[in-house]
Amino acid sequence: MEKKIYWSLFIYGPWKMYLAATVDGLCYVGSDHKDFEELVTWVQKKLPHHLLERDDRKLQPFVNEFTEYFQGKLTSFTFPIDFHGTPFQQSVWNVLNDIPYGCTHTYSEIAELLQKPKSVRAVAAAIGANPILITVPCHRVIGKNGKLTGFRGGLDMKEKLLDLEKEPSTLKGVITLAK
Repeated sequence: MEKKIYWSLFIYGPWKMYLAATVDGLCYVGSDHKDFEELVTWVQKKLPHHLLERDDRKLQPFVNEFTEYFQGKLTSFTFPIDFHGTPFQQSVWNVLNDIPYGCTHTYSEIAELLQKPKSVRAVAAAIGANPILITVPCHRVIGKNGKLTGFRGGLDMKEKLLDLEKEPSTLKGVITLAK
């Protein structure tokens, strides 16, 4: 029996992204307004023996927390995460999870926290490989000079997420699970 990855399209206000989970937890958050193909490509590369299956009901707990996050009511996620990456990538992603809501760290600071101060480029590559945007808050990592740097979802998405975390949300939206 083949393993499955369940997915749903999350839409809230101007935000639109694919969420995907295994039975073990959330494994993927897509870039804002990117096609389904982004998820398909990731699955083919990282979990080639898994089948994608739409299941809005199974994704509802994740949708609920994402909605609260975008409403400014939730500052950290409580659902399980199912990481798919190298041990080094996973160690970097675990450090990202410790960056407080509304705060930022530099790539150098992340390398220092990992006790690998000379591994800034490797840390940056691991951050760039993060498949679980927002939940594993790679958007909170900025350049040494304070500038926004690379982000799979694009710098516009990164800036919007950081702005969302700076101020209480005034975004009014309706939760929609696209048909």
